[in-house]
Amino acid sequence: MKVLVTGGAGFVGSHLCERLVNQGHDVTSIDNYFTGSENNHVQGVWYKNLDTRDVSDLPADFDIVYHLGEYSRVEQSFDDFDKVWEYNKIGTKCILDFVKKCDAKLVYAGSSTKFTNEHLGYIKSPYTWSKETNTEFVKLFCEWNSIDYAITYFYNVYGPREIENGPYATLIAMFINKVKNGEPLTIVQPGTQKRNFTHIDDIIDGLILVGKEGYGDEYGIGCDDSYTIIDVAAMFGINTKIEMLPQRKGNRMSAKVVTDRTRALGWSSKRNLKDYISARTAS
Repeated sequence: MKVLVTGGAGFVGSHLCERLVNQGHDVTSIDNYFTGSENNHVQGVWYKNLDTRDVSDLPADFDIVYHLGEYSRVEQSFDDFDKVWEYNKIGTKCILDFVKKCDAKLVYAGSSTKFTNEHLGYIKSPYTWSKETNTEFVKLFCEWNSIDYAITYFYNVYGPREIENGPYATLIAMFINKVKNGEPLTIVQPGTQKRNFTHIDDIIDGLILVGKEGYGDEYGIGCDDSYTIIDVAAMFGINTKIEMLPQRKGNRMSAKVVTDRTRALGWSSKRNLKDYISARTAS
């Protein structure tokens, strides 16, 4: 197939591009390199430094579009509202128009914050609002225009190519980096918030499967095991120093794992967070 991956130079996108190329597909990535990096490029992918708002510059001849290229940080989104609006609203509308023009299948990456146990995930932050409202818009747009689509939801992805430091760093990579540098692990209070950390390879297994066989909404891709942030810190050893940080707006306590539809396709999570941390900290 001819495949377009938005955000293909990012963490999840680069792994998806790599898997698709290895399966023999013709893969194009567009990325504006806001959080993506040329260090994530993989051989055999056509890379375009292009914003999703300008996707119409590409030929409309793709068979499937994986739309991962949205803004994706919860707490930081309060300071980045303009970017949230540009990438998650304007950019996604342009992607939908392009998918319609291509007569392609769309696989859209929603946000598992939609399933927060407080049942009000969308009001927690600009990011969560944009993602939950986009989910409804994607569903309606695709149904109005008879577009083949599937919506996926990732749960706290970890693995190689995560961002290690800075405001867009993800937790596991940040912790590993801090331990290697002899720094304390910083935990946002209360520390008892639970997350279902899911290895990148399990995420890609699910994305590929949903791309082939999924249709509609609620294809969650997440590990059943949940850990508090304090539990995760403990995986680095009893002598690891911890520094507690003040609570932050938008920080949810937990979210329901919604994976029934993905499991019905034959998916399951196979990797373990404790094993990953042990391997990475030993190297």
